[in-house]
Amino acid sequence: MGGADADGHPGDGEGPVRAVRLDPFEIGVTTVTNEEFADFVSMTGHVTTAEASGWSFVFAGLLPDDFPDTRGVAAAPWWRQVFGADWSHPDGPQSDVADRGDHPVVHVSWFDAVAYCRWFGGRLPTEAEWEFAARGGHEQRRFPWGDELTPGGRHLANVWQGTFPAENTVDDGWYGTAPVRAYEPNGFGLFDVVGNVWEWTSDWFAAAHTNTAGVAENPTGPPTGTHRVMRGGSYLCHASYCNRYRLSARSSVSPDSTTGHLGFRCAVS
Repeated sequence: MGGADADGHPGDGEGPVRAVRLDPFEIGVTTVTNEEFADFVSMTGHVTTAEASGWSFVFAGLLPDDFPDTRGVAAAPWWRQVFGADWSHPDGPQSDVADRGDHPVVHVSWFDAVAYCRWFGGRLPTEAEWEFAARGGHEQRRFPWGDELTPGGRHLANVWQGTFPAENTVDDGWYGTAPVRAYEPNGFGLFDVVGNVWEWTSDWFAAAHTNTAGVAENPTGPPTGTHRVMRGGSYLCHASYCNRYRLSARSSVSPDSTTGHLGFRCAVS
């Protein structure tokens, strides 16, 4: 697992390439959908982090033109603090998921994802499990299908086209999230392992890796931390500023974070 830092951001700690051995596990064919998460909420009464706080971060381009001014993130002004945004109102209080049942659930924190997976009878995948599954039986490819993002001009993942964040040409057909089976699966039959939404893993984040010599057995990341690892990139990723839709790319965020481009899939030992 891992890749070359030259392809990404040095602080992300993609490299060095290292050998990992994993015990058998199962993992979701897709990320958890709005319909599946709605069943969980209906049966458990779970209140998500975003619902409890009353707001979440929404990409500015998804807000209506007449939406009231909202506070932006200083380092990333395209993210807007929107009161009333949550998993069932992904673009703000004026939106709903009535016609997005097969889209990935978003605005879920790490804690929400863990709660769902426990209810389901599983857990979040480790970062190593996620990468093994996402590679689909191949090693050291940039993407599940090869090294070229759009081979023959075909769009095989939901990522940003155009100039971020001002213009999305929507060449792949989707401005925000896409249905979870909108693109071809990887070699293991998993959909959307790159693009569409970032995916939570169970690991704490560290840029430096231990046990890089030999073979690491079922690595789980550092024992403590402040941020959890997320993998896979999202519909907002573009080579000009992010380039994290590659299979070896990684990023992190605090476990209580909720945004409109972050979801999850479950694993079972």
